[in-house]
Amino acid sequence: GGALLVGVELLITAVALPAIIADLTDWTELRHASWIVNAYLVAYIAAMPLAGRAADRYGLPALFIGALLLFAAGCLLAGAAQSLDWLIAARVVQGIGGGAVVPLATAGASHLFAGHARARALGVVGAATFLGMALGPFAGAFVLGGFDLGPWFAATGGAGSTTAALLVPAWRWVFYLGAPLAVVGAIFIWAAAPAWPAPERRGRIDWPGATFFTVALAAGLLALTWVGSDATPGGAGVALGAAAALVTGAIAAVRFLRTADPFLDLRAFRDRVFSSAVLVSLLTGYALATAIVGAAVFVDRVRYGGPDQQRVALGALAAAMAIGALVSGFAIRRLGIVLVSLAGILLGAAGLGAVATASPSTALIVYAGGLALFGLGFGLSVTPRSTAAVEALGRAAFGLASAAVTVARMVGMGVGLAILTALGSNRIESLSVVLVDPVARDAVLPAALRGRPLEDSLVVDALEGWAAGEAAAILAGIFAIAALVMLVSALPALAMRRAGGARPLPASTTIGPDGAISAADDEPALAL
Repeated sequence: GGALLVGVELLITAVALPAIIADLTDWTELRHASWIVNAYLVAYIAAMPLAGRAADRYGLPALFIGALLLFAAGCLLAGAAQSLDWLIAARVVQGIGGGAVVPLATAGASHLFAGHARARALGVVGAATFLGMALGPFAGAFVLGGFDLGPWFAATGGAGSTTAALLVPAWRWVFYLGAPLAVVGAIFIWAAAPAWPAPERRGRIDWPGATFFTVALAAGLLALTWVGSDATPGGAGVALGAAAALVTGAIAAVRFLRTADPFLDLRAFRDRVFSSAVLVSLLTGYALATAIVGAAVFVDRVRYGGPDQQRVALGALAAAMAIGALVSGFAIRRLGIVLVSLAGILLGAAGLGAVATASPSTALIVYAGGLALFGLGFGLSVTPRSTAAVEALGRAAFGLASAAVTVARMVGMGVGLAILTALGSNRIESLSVVLVDPVARDAVLPAALRGRPLEDSLVVDALEGWAAGEAAAILAGIFAIAALVMLVSALPALAMRRAGGARPLPASTTIGPDGAISAADDEPALAL
């Protein structure tokens, strides 16, 4: 249940993002607003390895309950947000709780079940994550369309009340509804707590390493976000962010190499296959962030569509991704890791190329088809890279390998969103001059409308049509870059083949829809 909830959260927020930006700020503040997603990703990435370490030390029930309650608190704080900074801070809380849920759910399934039952349980956890992502767009459209209490408050004279400020507009319920579901999950964990075994060993938690790594990641994303901006902090922000990222990143790397039980074990990257799998995950994660956020922006800014159109576009992406991930688990047994990876990468790049050609007149079903093609390709690439990573490190390091691939994907998503924000903001800043400069406005208006005031409805319609075309051109470039990044990931994918071949996975090994690998207790270690 927790994994399902976290899966839903990512895409349900993407559906609501245009409405949130319109309510709390505007599109000229895209750099700032991008941290609605980036803050969540940074906190999520930091929490994942820490949760796995903490499970060995403190026991699962209390940690799992704490993670779900923290996620619930973040949901409530996010829903009540009255400013952009408030919402970003709430998303950090939400991300810490959400990032801890999946590794704790995986560890819990491993403790509660054994042998073939364990494999099935881990498969359910993996399937729940992708099922949640597939449900997210539909849930988001339902909430945005069915929880608009604004007319009711207006009719009852309470539009300006504190209660209305907390319950209106409808995007607040995208966050609020996650809180009771998380609490129900926590209650179930509490009820099952006596069946959970006590921790068997006292693992160390590398708090300093986690802190330096998180600061480096956040500083690097901030620097990327401010590239090309003339506003404060602009160039100074880029320089300071880059310097902070380099310094704290170097400190974190030294810490990881000198600590027996580090936050991230850099020694594993000596293995070519493992390093290649992580790099594929990083690059395809960049493409995934572009597809999710870019699609949401296209529907809102190019098509001027609402939640129903978001549901079609992002729903097609998520559903195809889940199908691709499921199919890839069977395909690699016949075709091998490299061929399935390359097929997924080529399909994903083709899908991004298709959506890059979209214009305001492109039919929604055609646009959704391009996103579905990318989703299918991305899903096909999930299991091969996870399989390559765990085969490279062996059974003793299953957890490390799976976590590294997932963290790389999330880092790639963060980088992708930061670059998308920088490119998009630079163009938005240059285009917004038409709102304040009559000469610039007349330059883009038809001759018959030049000189008319901005409040004229015909001028507004003309500017909206012009802005839609410009937004489509901006997104075309962004999607084209993502397609190129996707193609570049084919190079490390080719390096995932180990010289001499690798022994096939044991028959009792299960490959979950999210690429998670599990094996029965009685299977020997994987031979490389």
